[in-house]
Amino acid sequence: PIGLIIDDSTCLVNLNRFAMPQFDAAFGGNNKAYKKNWRDWPVEIPDSFVRKFGEWCAENGVKGKYSVVPYPACVGRLDRMLPGWTQAELERSIELVRTIMMPNWDIHPEMVTHTRVIDLKTGHPYPEISLKYMENWDWTTNRSAEEITDYMAYALNILKNIGLNCEGITTPGGFGSRARPQLAKATLESVRSVFKAEIPHYFRDVYESGSTTVAPKVQLVSGIDSNDPRCVVSIFGCTGDWTGSWDCSTPEGADKFITPDLSSGRMVDVIQRGEPAIMVCHWTGIFWNGEERGFKIFQEVVRRLKTRFDNLIGMKLSEIARYWAAKELTGIEKTNDSLQFKAPFSCPDFTVKVKVEKNKSPVLSVNGENKKLREVGSEKLLSSDTFTRQGDGIIACFTLSRGKSRLLLSI
Repeated sequence: PIGLIIDDSTCLVNLNRFAMPQFDAAFGGNNKAYKKNWRDWPVEIPDSFVRKFGEWCAENGVKGKYSVVPYPACVGRLDRMLPGWTQAELERSIELVRTIMMPNWDIHPEMVTHTRVIDLKTGHPYPEISLKYMENWDWTTNRSAEEITDYMAYALNILKNIGLNCEGITTPGGFGSRARPQLAKATLESVRSVFKAEIPHYFRDVYESGSTTVAPKVQLVSGIDSNDPRCVVSIFGCTGDWTGSWDCSTPEGADKFITPDLSSGRMVDVIQRGEPAIMVCHWTGIFWNGEERGFKIFQEVVRRLKTRFDNLIGMKLSEIARYWAAKELTGIEKTNDSLQFKAPFSCPDFTVKVKVEKNKSPVLSVNGENKKLREVGSEKLLSSDTFTRQGDGIIACFTLSRGKSRLLLSI
């Protein structure tokens, strides 16, 4: 599995231009990181760039997560109005996200504003300007799961109002870093409540180097033998933002992902470990004030990865989360002539490897109906309802049904 996490994206608003002075104020003007010439940055990231990027990614099999900040930097709520743009421009921008991005990208709110914390009773930012009332920093510290749930639900409902479906949440900056158990529970409760999502997921952490696993983490599992199985999945990024970052700093470039000779780099390391390789970037850096530096770097990374590897599958975060939940929570029992599955969640392209007698072909049995799997010549040709032979066994790929099913091995 491979994917791209895009942070700080929204409709029309170039978030970094409006966020920079708010971050500066929260630090009392004492942090050099927020002294860039933000007034020179464009107000807008145009829809023409969203279309250009989305169409290129679709043509090249790139999938992942695309944030839509619901109330970007307090400029305006996407479900009401966006001062500086006409209502028609806002509606066209939202429709572009629905048609170009949603087919291949999970849509996440990145909290409400990505800057000031909103008082849910008034809908306005809290009057105090400090790190305590900035989403990126201290607000979640010592907050209960219920408080964080309500805040997330507020963000999710704005996106629901404009017809964007969400199965997950992205945290801005340090949101939830000191409230991790509460963050996991709040994600589970808010996403299930607002969107009825079966397997909520969230993006909070990045490991851009080292041997720490970046495989998804299935959390808060309950009721897997009931009619209401529950879990939430933490998805990890595996790279730094080397395409230009949120503040359009000088990019570190494609070589950090994969070197020109294709032999090394963070993506090579993670792919060779067999873990999901999910890159991280910021939309503002991909656009890079109209120069598109980040986009050009990313295009080169994709070109190199395709040249080096032939076994990569572009996946949305929700698809990865579902696979990992099924992988970890499905009960599997082997008998002499079958594999028996007890699955709390369905899962497309579920793949298993098992020993079988020579020349036997697998048959999937669900609710008394049998389907013979089609044989293909190699592991890389596997797709749904196929199998391939390998050594003294087979690798079978099929849609795992929720509940009980069997893979018959003696046909």
